[in-house]
Amino acid sequence: MKISLRTKLIGSLVLVVLVSGIISMFVGARLIGDRIIKQAQDKVRLDLNSAREVYLEQSDNIKDIIRLTAQRFFIKETILKSDRKTLQTTLQKILKDESLDILSLTDKEGTVLARARNPTVYGDRSLDLIVNSVLLEKRPRVATQIISREELKKEGEELAEQARIKLIPTPKARPTQKTEETSGMMIKAAAPVFDDEGNLIAVLYGGRLINQNYEIVDRVKDIVYRGEKYKGKDIGTATIFQGDLRVSTNVKRTDGSRAIGTRVSEEVYNQVIERGLPWIARAFVVNDWYITAYEPIKDIGDNIIGILYVGILEQKFMDMRNNVVFTFLGITLLGIVIAFGISFVLANNIVRPVSRLATASRHIADGDFSYKVDIKSYDEIGELGNTFNFMVASIRERDAKIKEFAQAKIAEAERLAMIGQLAAGVAHEINNPLTGILLYCDLVLKNMPQGNPQRANLEKINSEAKRCKTIVKGLLDFSRQTEPEIKPAMINKIVEDVLALIKKQPLFLNVTINQKMDSSLPTVNVDAPQIQQVFMNIILNAAEAMNGSGELTITTGLTDDRRFVFASFMDTGCGIAEKNISRIFDPFFTTKEAGHGTGLGLSISYGIIKKHRGDIDVTSKLGEGTTFIIKLPVA
Repeated sequence: MKISLRTKLIGSLVLVVLVSGIISMFVGARLIGDRIIKQAQDKVRLDLNSAREVYLEQSDNIKDIIRLTAQRFFIKETILKSDRKTLQTTLQKILKDESLDILSLTDKEGTVLARARNPTVYGDRSLDLIVNSVLLEKRPRVATQIISREELKKEGEELAEQARIKLIPTPKARPTQKTEETSGMMIKAAAPVFDDEGNLIAVLYGGRLINQNYEIVDRVKDIVYRGEKYKGKDIGTATIFQGDLRVSTNVKRTDGSRAIGTRVSEEVYNQVIERGLPWIARAFVVNDWYITAYEPIKDIGDNIIGILYVGILEQKFMDMRNNVVFTFLGITLLGIVIAFGISFVLANNIVRPVSRLATASRHIADGDFSYKVDIKSYDEIGELGNTFNFMVASIRERDAKIKEFAQAKIAEAERLAMIGQLAAGVAHEINNPLTGILLYCDLVLKNMPQGNPQRANLEKINSEAKRCKTIVKGLLDFSRQTEPEIKPAMINKIVEDVLALIKKQPLFLNVTINQKMDSSLPTVNVDAPQIQQVFMNIILNAAEAMNGSGELTITTGLTDDRRFVFASFMDTGCGIAEKNISRIFDPFFTTKEAGHGTGLGLSISYGIIKKHRGDIDVTSKLGEGTTFIIKLPVA
């Protein structure tokens, strides 16, 4: 099926535009999407920093309350006076005023002296790590701590119930057999109490239970996300995990309640709890995907006991990404359409002049050398049109010269043909007297005695007459027009037949012919007269190159792969210039003077050898000679 140049050009341009456009769309969409997600991750990383500051602010606030309370003079006085009633009343007031969940006092040995929330329980020894740390270091400490249900009950039964949370099955969470959590997570601070001489007399400790206390997470939400919503959902959420369990959160379940009792996904748990590394990536949170940030919460012993989390609803960024990507794709598609239109115009601008050139070429092919191309442009196409017109003018001029030259050569060929016919006729006429001479010479020799002194002269006459007959026969064979006939022949025999015709010619009188013929060569399938014509042309060219004086070495043999028989003709003539070697087989190319050759001999010879599936090579060095090697396939 023929495809027009316009179609090819438009198709090629559109293909380039489409491929580049598709690549641009794919890469651009990917980069835009990645960039938006990266910005979301950067934001949530900053949000996590803000949440940490809120958490640390809460811890510092509790620490300051406990530290300042421990420094009040009446605390010291009631302890020194062992006034438990006054001490209990004072602690209860501070507990209420400072919104603490627990506030208790131990002596310098760690034995509990009073509990503000549960006055009836005291006298037990505190095993709390924070209290023990203050007893040892005699300075305030604050940390997050896991409090067992038994310890919480000592502070108050209702506090133990607040800490109790039932586990809710959560998609993507790690498997567990546990159904509820009874221990609590608390921000706890302790401070030493000194007498007037600076001796440690007691330790005051207190804290706030995080379980089902939403003060910290809601404060993070208000400060960082300002209550922003997206499609009816909170854009940002915060959570405090006890282990992998949500104990304080503003993440909502499908029924609108806080997702207390749900758990973190297994992949986040493995990263944050098991390996102690932050997680900043997308994660499935209860029932939605969020761009999230998690980091571990550690106790006073540097053990990971929970997770601090903030997250931004992923849907907002996905919609943002899709909007930007679709806008980008729309612009790219519009660009492709515009590029298609430009491609169509450009293709037409290129095709029209080319069509004119094609039309002009058809006119030239039909012999109308008067046709001219009319292309009005100042680019390469215009230059091509001008060059085409110049070429046509050159062809017209050369055509006239070729016709003139051809007419002269035809006349010369006709003259040579007439001479050839005349020579063949003369040879035929000479052949009859030669036959008579040989016949009568043989009769005389038969009747002449062996000792007759004239016998030697007669034998010489007989020998020369036979040589003349052989020459005449070769001339007749060479001039005879026969249909090509391919049959087995010996290449040595063909060479010898040619030499028999020419070696007594005047041009060869001072030429020494060296023959190095391999007598064991296989036959070749050739048309012997045509190969004889090739050899004759090469030998005559060699003699002319040597100006009738020099050495011609003819060698025959078998190639190394034993697939070809070769004949080599090496002369000591003037040689061929390197720039002309590639042109010697071109029709009408000759380096001879005018009137001494048509430039067709080697071209015809080349065609004959190629027709026989052979090869012809030439090597030459200017001033040293030329070697022609002809290879013909073994029969």
